[in-house]
Amino acid sequence: MNTALKWLIPLIFVLTLVAVVAGLWPGEGQPYQLTNFRGEQVIINARGLYYWDTVSAAAQAQANDLVTLVLGLPLLAISFWLTLRGSLRGRLMLTGTLAFILYTYITMCFGAAYNQLFLIYVALFSLSLFAFILSMMTFDLKTLPQHFSEKLPRGWIAGLLFLAAAFLSLAWLGRVAATFAPGAIPALENTTSLFIQVMDLGIVVPLCVLSGSLLLRRSAWGYLLASVGLLKFLTLAIAVSLMGLNMARVGVPVSPVELGVFPTLALANLVTVVILLKNIKT
Repeated sequence: MNTALKWLIPLIFVLTLVAVVAGLWPGEGQPYQLTNFRGEQVIINARGLYYWDTVSAAAQAQANDLVTLVLGLPLLAISFWLTLRGSLRGRLMLTGTLAFILYTYITMCFGAAYNQLFLIYVALFSLSLFAFILSMMTFDLKTLPQHFSEKLPRGWIAGLLFLAAAFLSLAWLGRVAATFAPGAIPALENTTSLFIQVMDLGIVVPLCVLSGSLLLRRSAWGYLLASVGLLKFLTLAIAVSLMGLNMARVGVPVSPVELGVFPTLALANLVTVVILLKNIKT
């Protein structure tokens, strides 16, 4: 294992724990309504760490904090331990979990209203970015395909990746298209742009298509990107599913389609990850 990772992973673990506990810590206050600079009616959370975020954004952030606490951090710890023992499964799990943490704290840096943990978000963004790169560099692409069983259902895995890409494209392009109507007010709440859609349409969707295509061709990069992508999407899909439920709990309108599709994708992803890990020979 790369020596730098032995220092980076524990530091990422501690800072992430601080961030999620602070985000979940209960606060007192009464949400209030205001009109943002674009004329959109929003409700400010007015409590806890996410005081200046909207009720919708705070519900999503806290749902992600909860998933990170009960799933992301245990996965980080277990995969780090397995990696230290020389496990390929552990390295793939570690890299996928680092990708989830990287995605999370990019969104917190650029999407969350400024709060006391801003520098921790920046540190986690930076640390997880370099840890992810270093972890990706530990794989030997020449021998990697040999560690996967011939029974690996590459077609099913690629199909799931293509399905995720198609759903995200339709969902987010539909939201963007709605802003083209004359006089339409973009649903930006307390942000200045659709930053999640930027990341998903610019990174996640192409990654799904590329990794699925390369996997079907039995490319070493296909095995690596598909494995890391699935392990990253597992935590992300569960987090997004919980976000929708938490938003509905606090009274934020949520599309029934999104409430149904994301949990379905999360379940399919979980089954696929189990199959993937079973078909890795270490």
